[in-house]
Amino acid sequence: MAQSVPPGDIQTQPNAKIVFNAPYDDKHTYHIKVINSSARRIGFGIKTTNMKRLGVDPPCGVLDPKEAVLLAVSCDAFAYGQEDTNNDRITVEWTNTPDGAAKQFRREWFQGDGMVRRKNLPIEYNP
Repeated sequence: MAQSVPPGDIQTQPNAKIVFNAPYDDKHTYHIKVINSSARRIGFGIKTTNMKRLGVDPPCGVLDPKEAVLLAVSCDAFAYGQEDTNNDRITVEWTNTPDGAAKQFRREWFQGDGMVRRKNLPIEYNP
């Protein structure tokens, strides 16, 4: 059963962080690539620490081995310097999909006994 095998690695481009540059009076969109570098199909979900300011499209999905997806990370306009941005980040969570499951994302994959891995991408705001 796929759930008993720990999920393999993913790669993100960029690998370490997401940077948004000023001015912040308009919406910014930054693209990141998520690549399933494992040998199994995975389901992934994206979480953010600040739902008001940050959005990700698509917020979840399924990737076959070696498949990649381009995510649009958007940052809405905000008052730079007047809001706390220190803890802003995006977290990619992923888990193996059950054997034989359709290639359609299901939230319950993350709620069962299967192992879920996480990768945090801090967000940096350049003034």
